[in-house]
Amino acid sequence: MEEKNTIKVGRSDPQPPNLGGQNLAFGRMNFILLAVGMAIVIIGFILMSGGGSTEQAYDPEIFSARRIKVAPLVCLFGFVSIICAVAYKPADKGVSHETESQDTQLSNQ
Repeated sequence: MEEKNTIKVGRSDPQPPNLGGQNLAFGRMNFILLAVGMAIVIIGFILMSGGGSTEQAYDPEIFSARRIKVAPLVCLFGFVSIICAVAYKPADKGVSHETESQDTQLSNQ
């Protein structure tokens, strides 16, 4: 009798391994803050939008305070909040700073 040599390529189990959410770069709060920051930037761009002047008709609304001052500041605030959302790291709930400082004081004595 002849035996056929078969080689299986790939994984035998069809489901990917369960990461449990521990290996993600951002937490839930980071994503919420990112979404809020992006919404603020979008609101800033909406405030900047509007009709423009043509060669036939001049529209002084293109130089309004909303378009030149308010909207860019709203966008800037949105971009800064996105940077803060990326840099945000929640404090560990299991370890308090008081306990750590007491432990180091006891070990130094």
